[in-house]
Amino acid sequence: MLFICIETMVLKKKKTSKKNSSSSKTTHREILEEIIRVDHAGEYGATKIYDGQIAIFGKNSKLGKTIQHMADQEQEHIDKFNELILEHRVRPTALLPLWNVAGYALGASTALMGEKAAMACTVAVEKVIGEHYQEQLELLGDDHKDLKKTISKFRDDELEHHDIGIEHDAEKAPGYKIMSKVIELGCKTAIAISKKI
Repeated sequence: MLFICIETMVLKKKKTSKKNSSSSKTTHREILEEIIRVDHAGEYGATKIYDGQIAIFGKNSKLGKTIQHMADQEQEHIDKFNELILEHRVRPTALLPLWNVAGYALGASTALMGEKAAMACTVAVEKVIGEHYQEQLELLGDDHKDLKKTISKFRDDELEHHDIGIEHDAEKAPGYKIMSKVIELGCKTAIAISKKI
């Protein structure tokens, strides 16, 4: 009888502690790893997209200077995620070599199509990344306030890049709607894959 009473008390205590832990918002380790891994990969890819565009337009052209501004912010982002990968001991995606080639190719190919197409690429990528960062802010618990602050700032930078693209007539690029959808789908696919691999 004593055993039944103790067993019942232990079960009640476990149920109570589960309720308490779910009400205090903490981030599961797996979610934290996915966030850092995919953001590291994404920022790495973004630096390569801008490298590809700058290779075509040059750093000193009017658009080249605008792209360099965005590239500098992306470099700040990747530097931070390089730190976070080490700090939190997160394995980076195994696909970085692929994102290196794919990012550069996307940047260079859209730049070869013209300034508006390059900006259409920026708009499509940054739209997806802005939404992605917002989703992450909702996933992160109160135990990672500094990371939330970082992601919030980076989201704002990405949305600034989106707006710069719009201001530079991205929507007037030939085939804008189709190009945007293809690039957005590519970004979403890369995000899904990079979380796990």
